[in-house]
Amino acid sequence: MAISDARRTVVPTLEDVARAAGVSRATVSRVVNGAPNVSSDLQRVVQDAIAAVGYVPNRAARQLITGRSGVIALVMSLAPEAAGPGPGHDGAESAAPGTPDTADTSPDRVFADPFFGRIVAGVLAYLRPRRLHPLLMLAEDDASRAQVLDHLRQGAADGALVVSIDPSDPLPGLLVEAGLPAVFFARPERPLPVRYVDLAHQDGGRLAAERLLAQGRRRVAAIAGPLALHAGRARLDGFCDTMARHGVAYVPYTVGNFTQDSGERAMRELLEREPELDGVFASNDLMAVGALHVLLERGRRVPQDVAVIGFDDSSAATSARPRLTTVRQPVEEMAAQMAQLLLERLDEPKAQPRAVLFDSELVVRASG
Repeated sequence: MAISDARRTVVPTLEDVARAAGVSRATVSRVVNGAPNVSSDLQRVVQDAIAAVGYVPNRAARQLITGRSGVIALVMSLAPEAAGPGPGHDGAESAAPGTPDTADTSPDRVFADPFFGRIVAGVLAYLRPRRLHPLLMLAEDDASRAQVLDHLRQGAADGALVVSIDPSDPLPGLLVEAGLPAVFFARPERPLPVRYVDLAHQDGGRLAAERLLAQGRRRVAAIAGPLALHAGRARLDGFCDTMARHGVAYVPYTVGNFTQDSGERAMRELLEREPELDGVFASNDLMAVGALHVLLERGRRVPQDVAVIGFDDSSAATSARPRLTTVRQPVEEMAAQMAQLLLERLDEPKAQPRAVLFDSELVVRASG
């Protein structure tokens, strides 16, 4: 009786990959299972050999051996926003009417903002070479937060990378209470024993102030991010403190919510209050773009009449006209570091939590 083609088929093994790569079976296993501390050059050699011999890891067997699913939850935690304007730097209420003191965390906003796309890109760049797969999850109410916790408890995902930008968000506390592996983009607003990556936001505000001062701008104003968030407060504090150290005692500001519309509203208010201003710092690029639109429609030349500096160095900065001078936040690198911290947590569950703080950098373009 003839042997079927299916039975004659030889399924490539780890040993075949090891021979093709010229490395040990153990090394191949480490690459396939996403082990840390494998050099990028060695990963490429093994991955090329995997492609050459056609090896396909048995995911079910791998999960039995490692106790891991190979899936990482990427959670966008969208807690309900709390409305309410924040106080101005001079103690007077100065937020645009109706402008929330938290970021806009609606799902439409999440997927439209280049900031979130950069986080996804950074996570993918780190996980894909390690044959790990991100699972995008939205946590916007009690039911969806419970679903995130259930996925982790049941092993459907090995851990969570959490982006939470609302100070009222309960998810960080829930994850800590449940003892589930998670790493956060930005420090939680209330102190928790968690791993996170963040930026030296205050230094970023300082860089923006120093740039405007170097150009001789003294009648400056700021469009702050939500003051309920550490990033919003720290960027504004760094800007205002640096101005004060150089003799500029009063910096008027308004509070936006990181959207272009809120930047437009804020810029209109600032021009009404300070028509002779000659420099503006906005706490993200989208608000800076909104400011640019209003300045141009009011006949103010940028940067000749008013210099504008943003924050993030997102695609909005390079597509703006004039192109934005901005403070760079290395979002992709931060997201990749977040994923690395999670894999460290999975390998060493009892290790102490640690944070990684990134430096900001001024990127000079045409707007200021």
